[in-house]
Amino acid sequence: MFWLKTGKKLHLDKPMTFKEKIQWTKLYYRRPEYTVMADKVKVKEYVADKIGKQYIISTLGVWKDPDEIDFDALPNQFVLKCNHDSGSIVICKDKSKLNVKKAKNILRKGLEHDYYKKFREWAYKDIPKRILAEKYMVDESGTELKDYKILCLNGEPEIIAVDYGRFSNHFRNIYSKEWKQLDLEIN
Repeated sequence: MFWLKTGKKLHLDKPMTFKEKIQWTKLYYRRPEYTVMADKVKVKEYVADKIGKQYIISTLGVWKDPDEIDFDALPNQFVLKCNHDSGSIVICKDKSKLNVKKAKNILRKGLEHDYYKKFREWAYKDIPKRILAEKYMVDESGTELKDYKILCLNGEPEIIAVDYGRFSNHFRNIYSKEWKQLDLEIN
């Protein structure tokens, strides 16, 4: 799959590039806490234990099925997402305008995603699939939160990816660990 996607041979015996190190890590560096970190519900406990619960977005509820959600009990603004995938998200800025049927369909489809079966990402294999409701939050833009990803090589931070406009006009800036903008793309 690596060769098909990149046109390059994968060197797992001595990985040198970022892509090779990612592949090596997925295949050989298996730590139980990676399953915890991939679970959006469990990772909150993990992070709270490490640095404090004040850094955790408030959880409003957790369910196994969209039909279990009591939408009347949720605040006017909230976010719903599956704990085990990426992309199955419902952002509610005004509950009076929420299409509950559409929201439930998005979440049902999200619950069907299985990164272990589809991509053999072992860390997702034992995550119990659930729906998470969180407090709706925005940053200085007034529309959403930026998404920061810190990419490490050999255990050290090297690159910072900052995503903006994920649900409108998505773009990503890449920075060095010194916060100098880099002319790079991560697809």
